[in-house]
Amino acid sequence: MEELSASRLSPSSASCHPALRLPATCNPPSEQNPPEQAVWIIFGATGQLGRSLVRAAISHGDKVTSVGWTQEDSMEDVRGWQETNSISMLCDVRVRETVDAVIKKSIEHWGRIDVIANCTGYGVMGSCEDQDEHEIRNQFDTNFMGTLNILQLSLPHFRAQEYGRYLIFSSTSGALGVPGLGPFCATKYAVEGLIESLLYEIDTYNVKATLVEPSHMRPDEHDTMALGLKKYAAFKVKAASEPYAVPNAPAGHAKRMVQWLNDRQPTSTVKSAELIWQLAHCSYPPLRLLLGTYAVESIRDRLRYIIEEIEDWKHLNFPVTAAEDAAQKEAAQDSPAEQSDKE
Repeated sequence: MEELSASRLSPSSASCHPALRLPATCNPPSEQNPPEQAVWIIFGATGQLGRSLVRAAISHGDKVTSVGWTQEDSMEDVRGWQETNSISMLCDVRVRETVDAVIKKSIEHWGRIDVIANCTGYGVMGSCEDQDEHEIRNQFDTNFMGTLNILQLSLPHFRAQEYGRYLIFSSTSGALGVPGLGPFCATKYAVEGLIESLLYEIDTYNVKATLVEPSHMRPDEHDTMALGLKKYAAFKVKAASEPYAVPNAPAGHAKRMVQWLNDRQPTSTVKSAELIWQLAHCSYPPLRLLLGTYAVESIRDRLRYIIEEIEDWKHLNFPVTAAEDAAQKEAAQDSPAEQSDKE
């Protein structure tokens, strides 16, 4: 999924890629397990990954309601690149009434909903100290409350039909802190806790949810927006105050990283969208789907650090047995430092 190539990909070519297959343990769609046509709602459909996911679903014969954001998109933005088997809408996930309207109109048009993908997201790049209350609340309202609005308003429908799939787009920032993205990371941590808790409540209704955690994405489509920070339209870059304005300030890490990446993003949106489409049709979806080596390596390193730290400090919580105490004293007596003191 991460080879850099001058050629651009299409959903149809990605679907034939032999390496783009989910593990057999989750029973993904295949010739032996042909998928049934699914009806999707994809929130955030005008973003890089959202747009590729719409096209992947349509290329496989699924039906899609693609939803843009009223704050940034027009109906022309959503309609301009679509194909058949799709309808377009706008909403603001922060406003429950607009989310409810999308769900009801989709059911009215298609007759049902099978899969809901939430690709919306908003973040501010800047130090925690520099971000004001409005910016922080806006990130929580979009990323956390927006996700909760979608879940609460669609679950009655999924429960009634005893089937449903949620694909909630988190981020590597939902598993590790990133300097310069503190409040954004906090919203993604909140979403991860929400979905982990929700799983226990909805499984009995045959409703599944997966957190999709992508790396930095490389758009492979020909009509991609210009390179640079414009690729990350969902992020606002906050001007740094004097203490954080020095070139190597840790709070500027997120901005510097995005500026350096430009067209170096290793993970393909089109190939990722193909795997996400399979995820929606597999029988045993995982709680998390990590996309890209950066996501795998960075999250694995953080978890390893947490485990090592727990092991270093666990002695404060567990009583030391007599045998362990004797062994520790014996080891101390035999240590080079002890021998040197005796001498």
